[in-house]
Amino acid sequence: MNISTLDSPVGPVWVATDDAGAVTVINFGEPDVVAGSSEASEAAAGQLREYFAGERTDFDLRLAPTGTPFQRTVWTTLCEIPYGVTWSYGQLAARIGQPTASRAVGLANSRNPIAIVVPCHRVIGGSGKLTGYAGGIERKRWLLDHESGVQSAF
Repeated sequence: MNISTLDSPVGPVWVATDDAGAVTVINFGEPDVVAGSSEASEAAAGQLREYFAGERTDFDLRLAPTGTPFQRTVWTTLCEIPYGVTWSYGQLAARIGQPTASRAVGLANSRNPIAIVVPCHRVIGGSGKLTGYAGGIERKRWLLDHESGVQSAF
């Protein structure tokens, strides 16, 4: 595992890549393990810096999240949510062809190991309200505000 870290407007972020150069984790805070960086982890961190600077709205990274087939289906579908747009858990469930699976979709969403790039922050409650986010509701609000062009403090 190779790890790069960056400072961001929402606090420290770290990126892990495997030996093949695919991103396996993007998370907030400090990593639990100590590892050297690689060209791939630094490139991913660079794309995140561009995102936070408002210079990037999509990512060009190879992803290799670890999860069940259902989770990977949900995470792949999350990548279809356009920058600056939100979907409800119900919309996401319908999109994967399982319209009654909103709760299962929510659970898979909460286990997404690749924050921001796999945009689980773009999923909100059916009422339009923000719901849980592994990185914290404040970060979710900041990310959504950032993508809608609204400047907010974290």
